[in-house]
Amino acid sequence: MINRIKTFFSDSIVSNANNAGNLPAANSNDKVRRATAALLVEVMVTDGVLDDNERNKIRQLLQGRFELSANECEELFTLAEQEVAEATSLYQFTALVNNEFSADDKYGLIRNLWEVAYSDGVLDKHEEGLIRNVADLIHLPHSRFIQARNAARDRS
Repeated sequence: MINRIKTFFSDSIVSNANNAGNLPAANSNDKVRRATAALLVEVMVTDGVLDDNERNKIRQLLQGRFELSANECEELFTLAEQEVAEATSLYQFTALVNNEFSADDKYGLIRNLWEVAYSDGVLDKHEEGLIRNVADLIHLPHSRFIQARNAARDRS
């Protein structure tokens, strides 16, 4: 599986990222894309209910932020699901975020996590707790955490 992930990221992913969503710019490495996708999937699975609205929101965010084709997005989504299933903690994802994301990038990521949580119409306490934990691990100030939540809630 590791070779599949490496091959996918070296051959398939378009190197230009779209910064409109406050995610890392074009020089982002593939590990950051994978970590971003995994954190989005983690929010989806944390309430124990796999909702199509959440899946579609993740695909929309990945395609828009990283300029992926539908096939590339689907493969990244599938790989992220596998990584989340095999992950032992959030640290492996949040460490990359801390090393590679600016303060604005971190805010954009948390806003995107909130968008996934709100996309099924029900904000579960476990989703909220996970997003709060990620925000703490990436050292996002509480005021920005609240701003991201409110922005996502207002869009849903």
